[in-house]
Amino acid sequence: MDIRHEIRQWLAEHLPGSIGTLDERLQWERTLADGGWNCVGWPVEYGGRGLTLEQQMAVHEEYALSGAPPRIAVVGEELLGPTLMAFGTEAQRARFLPRIRSGEEQWCQGYSEPGAGSDLANVSTGATLDGDRWLINGQKIWTSWAHISDWAFVLARTTPGSHRHTGLSYLLVPMRQPGVTVRPIRQLTGTSEFNEVFFDNATTEPDLVVGSVGDGWKVAMATLGFERGVAMLGHQVRFRRELDGIIALARANGTIDDPLIRDRLTRAWIGLETMRAYTLTGDSQPSVAKLLWGSWHRGLGELAMDVIGASSTTVDGDALSEWQHLYLFSRAETIYGGSDEIQRNIIAHRHLSLPRPS
Repeated sequence: MDIRHEIRQWLAEHLPGSIGTLDERLQWERTLADGGWNCVGWPVEYGGRGLTLEQQMAVHEEYALSGAPPRIAVVGEELLGPTLMAFGTEAQRARFLPRIRSGEEQWCQGYSEPGAGSDLANVSTGATLDGDRWLINGQKIWTSWAHISDWAFVLARTTPGSHRHTGLSYLLVPMRQPGVTVRPIRQLTGTSEFNEVFFDNATTEPDLVVGSVGDGWKVAMATLGFERGVAMLGHQVRFRRELDGIIALARANGTIDDPLIRDRLTRAWIGLETMRAYTLTGDSQPSVAKLLWGSWHRGLGELAMDVIGASSTTVDGDALSEWQHLYLFSRAETIYGGSDEIQRNIIAHRHLSLPRPS
């Protein structure tokens, strides 16, 4: 049985009719883990299936076609897991990878700060080694799923007086402790996936530094590479489902007969195929991938509003429609995870060797 048919059959047998609440989504993550359908790209020795990129894409496509909800566990599964495999110690891998694989522990990413968003090198959250523990003080913001997470990987300044990329360390910090305060941020969409996180003498163990102390920038950039690389396969499949829905809507209301709308739908399809091909090369540059999907998805939200027409500006009751939510949420996608402007600078300077502005 090929992998596509295998997951299609498993989803048909195990996917509940409704997964709406947060508790139901967390339970679904554990169900996926029990069935062996999370961490499918991880090596077999770490509990994964060792699937190729093409096989992973097939799994993601079938998952999206089934109507299953977006994954919550991607931060641990697709970001921290590969980072620990590349930079972690054997003890760290043995301690954390099995619990990510089993769905027992959820993770969040402690990168952005009020003064260090796209300019991540401006991080000011500090960590000091105090005997047998690290003491962490500072604030993170826009932290996805912090309110349900058991752990965070935190980029903190461990060398006092250091600047920019130097003196940073990559710490693994337990979230459920008195020194950590989480405040949800209510968004335009009415939801609160993002949070502010405050560290007030929060602690972690001295051996929970990934990589060397002071070498956190390199590790953090590798994590971002995983975020914008293979982890994007699942997002692209969701994008496909959204595009198919917008095309169906255009056919239903007749806007597909408008040459301008039809041209934009065609360009959206071409853009998605380009992203898919680029990711499947296995050699994609993270900054290019981020630039491609952020701009494309924001444009898809705008296209959805134009296909719907004037009624897209009204709300039925208190709930946004799927397309209104897409439009509002995608406005942020050219900013979070590294703004388009920052990605263009990285591409220009690091990959094309163009000079910096004088």
